[in-house]
Amino acid sequence: MAEDAELDRALESAHLPALLAAMVHITGDANWVRPEWTPLYVPLSRGETGLSDEVQAEIRAKAKAVIQAYLADGEIAAPAPDHRTLRRMMDFVGGMPVPEEYADFLTDELAISGKSSKDPQFEQPKLKDAARKLKVLVIGAGMSGLLAGIRLSQAGVPFEIVEANADVGGTWLVNTYPGCRVDNANHMYSYSFEPNHGWPQHFSPQPELLKYFQGIAAKYDLKTHVRFETRVESLTWDEAKSVWRVDLRRKDGSAETVEANAVVTAVGQLNKPRIPAIEGVGTFEGPAFHSAQWRHDVDLTGKRIAVIGTGASAYQFVPEIAPKAAHLTVFQRSPPWGLPVPHYHEDVPEGMKWLLDRVPYYDKWYRFWLFWTTTEGFLPMVKADPGWNGPPTAVGEANLGLREMAAAALAAQVEDRPDLLPNVVPTYPLGGKRAVLDNGVWLGALKRPNVDLVTQAITKITPKGVVTADGVEHEVDVLIYGTGFTASKFLSGLKVTGRGGRELHDVWAGDARAYLGMTTPGFPNFFMIYGPNTNIVVNGSIIFFSECSVRYIVGAVRLLAETGARAMEVKQGVHDAFNIRVDEANKGWAWGSANVTSWYKNEFGRVSQNWPFGLIDYWRATLAPNPEDFVLTRQPEPVI
Repeated sequence: MAEDAELDRALESAHLPALLAAMVHITGDANWVRPEWTPLYVPLSRGETGLSDEVQAEIRAKAKAVIQAYLADGEIAAPAPDHRTLRRMMDFVGGMPVPEEYADFLTDELAISGKSSKDPQFEQPKLKDAARKLKVLVIGAGMSGLLAGIRLSQAGVPFEIVEANADVGGTWLVNTYPGCRVDNANHMYSYSFEPNHGWPQHFSPQPELLKYFQGIAAKYDLKTHVRFETRVESLTWDEAKSVWRVDLRRKDGSAETVEANAVVTAVGQLNKPRIPAIEGVGTFEGPAFHSAQWRHDVDLTGKRIAVIGTGASAYQFVPEIAPKAAHLTVFQRSPPWGLPVPHYHEDVPEGMKWLLDRVPYYDKWYRFWLFWTTTEGFLPMVKADPGWNGPPTAVGEANLGLREMAAAALAAQVEDRPDLLPNVVPTYPLGGKRAVLDNGVWLGALKRPNVDLVTQAITKITPKGVVTADGVEHEVDVLIYGTGFTASKFLSGLKVTGRGGRELHDVWAGDARAYLGMTTPGFPNFFMIYGPNTNIVVNGSIIFFSECSVRYIVGAVRLLAETGARAMEVKQGVHDAFNIRVDEANKGWAWGSANVTSWYKNEFGRVSQNWPFGLIDYWRATLAPNPEDFVLTRQPEPVI
């Protein structure tokens, strides 16, 4: 039995609605989720419930007795909650009525039984035998590539992963700039089937994330399937054999061509640093580098530093380097929206870790709370109201309310520096560009006496520094680009030749499109993870999208095995109808607003990044591939 003091400390840090839901499982009594205990959440908070101290104390005392009894015998005798009770628990933990249409989706995400639709379904012996004859090549060993490897392994499908770097981890291996951390709550930014109860912070730093994914690779023995320090130079569809011929180049320069029945790209969108087209780029005489290629050999102590850009990466590294710089000049084109999240840098209490690890189902319901309140529950706040005639700084009534809350939080931080206010509150709608999480360190850095925020446009880079439109040359010792990535140039650097010798980038002509973000006509058995229009802006973790995509792709491999087809290719009409629907829907969100420019839009002004529907819609669309959406090419009958 746990020591009283230890359990008391744990309960003090409990998310009480999730704890009460866990009590239903342990006791079988649905009355733990009482209407009078329904939480009233503060948006973006740690999960404060609005309950009085007396009620909270009552809940903790009652839960303590149940937990102690459970720990004493270690068994749950109660039956699993029925559907009606689960629905009641969802409404309770979510703090609001969850629409019935979400019930099966959220039940699947909870995976109360330990299983979900994302588990590969390859049980039949004949299907397993057919699947073993296939080979899948995965490009990239980051979060999505490792996930693909896990699911293919579980399905019994032979696979190989090609990785350009020397280790697994993707973005969390490559991005090592100071302050680098995740901006989704960590207990949701992890595989749904591999929770980590030991995250040190609510939003953990890069080394912890890298450790998590490397641990996953070790657990599933994935490194034995990876060709490290190897690049895929080109892919060519062999019509006669119905395979992809994949040209590889190793670090030592040696080359090899391999074949695969299907190819999955898992290279991400945010991996090609963008250096802006400014006159004189490359002429600066001191160290100059992009934040994604951080020069750890450059000591910034006592240096005059210029940072170009105020996006998500700069938001994280500027507060880290400002105290050591002699002077820091931050060049800003437009300010980012900072959503007030006071616990952004806070440690997860040890008691919380104890509850996640020791109390059955508490971790599932805590993740559910995070999932609902920061995904579908948050989405209406960035939806455009039809016929909105309010200020152009918002796209609807709810969006305006969110804007006012965030703007007030920013303004409160610069009351002592009113000169900064016009330059730190954005004029575009919240959700129009990527928002960042704010706990005060960004504006704290900008208020430092050794930091200047410059909003004049940059006209030139010189050997000594940066020249702005007012003619001032800002002389510096180090130049750092925090200018993002060439996100809209999907699969850049990879030559993909499909049916009829058509190259993918020629087909796209700079305007990348794919059915469900995964597959394009003319390119059979070729699938993308985190492809066009599968990015999310404010509603959740990209891991959710990757899990849905991998489920669909493994389902496509199953379809090949089941039917004996050599190739599956999405129909042109299916692809086109889907993209028409996506383009129209994207206009109805803050990021699709005509007066907003961002990396979500490509050179044609089309939103090529973002998914314009709910997570539930992607979940439903990717449950399994519909054979009617594809042209299936079967093995020809032998000639007698």
